[in-house]
Amino acid sequence: MECQETMVSCLSWLLLLSAVAFLREQTRTRVAYGRYWLPGDRCCPARLGWFLQELPSFLVPLLLLLLLVPRADGPDGGYRILLLGAFMFHYFHRSFVFGYLTRGRPVPLYIVLYAAIFCSLNGFLQGHHLLHCAPQSTPTWLTGPRRAAGFLLFMLGMIINIHSDHILRNLRKPGETVYRIPQGGMFRFVSGANFFGEIVEWCGFALAAWSLPAFAFAFFTICSIGPRAYHHHRDYQKRFEDYPSSRKAVIPFIL
Repeated sequence: MECQETMVSCLSWLLLLSAVAFLREQTRTRVAYGRYWLPGDRCCPARLGWFLQELPSFLVPLLLLLLLVPRADGPDGGYRILLLGAFMFHYFHRSFVFGYLTRGRPVPLYIVLYAAIFCSLNGFLQGHHLLHCAPQSTPTWLTGPRRAAGFLLFMLGMIINIHSDHILRNLRKPGETVYRIPQGGMFRFVSGANFFGEIVEWCGFALAAWSLPAFAFAFFTICSIGPRAYHHHRDYQKRFEDYPSSRKAVIPFIL
């Protein structure tokens, strides 16, 4: 399959524009899922909802790998597949592991639908670009360290994200709905430690891939879950008089 440069460019810019629109919308109101869920919305059970909405970001790149015979030749073909494998591993965990373990509230059906569409388009964008469009080149003294730093940053962010989700799940016993202050890990520094971890992941991915599609996805992630971390931070402050005053919302020591 040949690189569809026009489509890749259009999808990337659509992602960037959507990120700006999403950021603007979240400064006005909160997305109504999780703790902000509104009774009366048609909803999907949390486990099924997370599985359905995240699965396309794993399945679409997998199909590209299996069916479209990726262009993996050249000196960095293995590296490009490694990056795509990291992308797929994140969404495998989100679909099959996080989705199975979650104890969250029901997810509105419209959010599941929108998220599934986004994950399908983004899964195709990242997979197609890495497999068919990314320029082939021999790593230099500059690109080699940049790629290594980006990949390590991705792995660090994933560890923070998974560990933070583990802390949040264990705040309650099965069946409880009470809110408690999360402690430990990156929660010592920020209220949205799980969001911080995911932002670090995709910024690392963008650094390693060094492409417009990867940058657009990282920017979208910041604009979509950064405000949610801020809303969580304000919600914690309102719920708990003894909430740690030194914690920031999403960026340690800064914001």
